[in-house]
Amino acid sequence: MSGTRLPDGRVLFVTGTGTEVGKTVATAAVAASALRAGLRVAVLKPGQTGVAPDEPGDAEEVGRLAGPAAPHSGDLTLRELARYPEPLAPDTAARRSGLPCLAAEDVAKEVAGLAERHDLVLVEGAGGLLVRYDEQGRTLADQARAVRQLGLPAEVLLVASAGLGTLNTTALTAEALSARRLPLLGVLVGAWPDSPGLADRCNLADLPRVAGAPLLGALPEHAGRAADFPALAAAALAPALHGHWDAAAFVAAHGAG
Repeated sequence: MSGTRLPDGRVLFVTGTGTEVGKTVATAAVAASALRAGLRVAVLKPGQTGVAPDEPGDAEEVGRLAGPAAPHSGDLTLRELARYPEPLAPDTAARRSGLPCLAAEDVAKEVAGLAERHDLVLVEGAGGLLVRYDEQGRTLADQARAVRQLGLPAEVLLVASAGLGTLNTTALTAEALSARRLPLLGVLVGAWPDSPGLADRCNLADLPRVAGAPLLGALPEHAGRAADFPALAAAALAPALHGHWDAAAFVAAHGAG
């Protein structure tokens, strides 16, 4: 499966096993590789928290990293639906700010509109899969289900950390997706350390096993600082994500056996 390209016209929800796992950089990497492949790409951030009205958010960061590829191949569109100033879960941030919550149906409608004009729509969540977006407790998973109810082939890409503890959170997320009948495309290591420890190296083989889905890449630590981010992204992502990264070769070279 790691050698099968992501079909055109897809919707891919990008979630993480938690916060600070490299989800935004991972979203930018997938966008950059798709752009290099000549696809029209849209990136949607449904709920942005912890950013002031005049500050750049995650969508702008994706544009900063992936944008240089756009003039050479595909087109890139960036969207943000709601913004809350405090760095909290979206429903809590909305309640405290007095701003309206984000409805799953509104996200689905925006995704559907973007999908009409783009080959790939990337939807970057806030934190993990089950972070709440509204007072009903609906989550990124509910947004993905709402998109699938519109007949769009939405899948999920899980960004995981490399080190100790990642197997538990990866397994829990995979179980939550399975319970909701949401397809998990694969797992992406958001920040492969410069000096990996034993747990990091063992987890290369264990992550796809506990997720029940293939390992689709490993972005190097500090990837966001790369001089040529689109080239780095293509080298760190599997063909399923329009890159040329070889999972078997990477595991053989860096795994613990």
